[in-house]
Amino acid sequence: MTWERALLHDVVVLDWWLDLVHGARCVGCAAPGRSLCRDCASRLPVRGRPARPTPCPEGLAACFAAGEYDDLLRAMVLAHKEHGTFSLAAPLGHALAAAATTALDPAGLTVLVPVPSRPSVVRARGHDPVLRIARRAARRLRGSGHRVRVDQVLEQRGAVHDQTGLSAGQRAANLVGSMGVRATARRALARSGALSLLLCDDVLTTGATAREAQRALEESGLPVRAVVTVAATRKRLPARRAP
Repeated sequence: MTWERALLHDVVVLDWWLDLVHGARCVGCAAPGRSLCRDCASRLPVRGRPARPTPCPEGLAACFAAGEYDDLLRAMVLAHKEHGTFSLAAPLGHALAAAATTALDPAGLTVLVPVPSRPSVVRARGHDPVLRIARRAARRLRGSGHRVRVDQVLEQRGAVHDQTGLSAGQRAANLVGSMGVRATARRALARSGALSLLLCDDVLTTGATAREAQRALEESGLPVRAVVTVAATRKRLPARRAP
């Protein structure tokens, strides 16, 4: 076993142990034990699907989500994000990888760019959930033979008010100019040669956050190939066709 695999094994075991000693139950069915039981894990989506906000912010890149933000995926995202259930990072990362697979450029390097959280939010939560999920997704994709890495290209700039209760237009206005590209990250990407950028987030709602992140990247000369998320709210996903 390589040291990377040994370290990953130790981290996963620690995550499960921390959940267990705090009386963990499956977020999907409430069975005692692991935070996600095997039966519920088997229900996770394995393919991404197109998603589109309605109304859609003008110029938003193609969007893909693993599934609907409801039931199991919603419970997983909230438990990981708000309650620090770190053992859910791996299955959430696998769901994000499923969405990303539909948008990968097979000819070159793909860079997963997580949408950044405000520093105060990261401090309050004790972790950056999207960054953690993106790293697990990249690990999953590399294991499938894809050339993928994660770069924290974006950073929050300026004050952003709470988005709760805001309309799509109000969210967009609230976010204008709120993100920028780290100069060192931009230079490093420029030296990487041919690559494509996938913007990553946990949930697609109005698309305002994704569009602001896309704006910041593209104004720095970094075109976004697609937006990929773990989940999208119900009205953002087209209805599935009957087989």
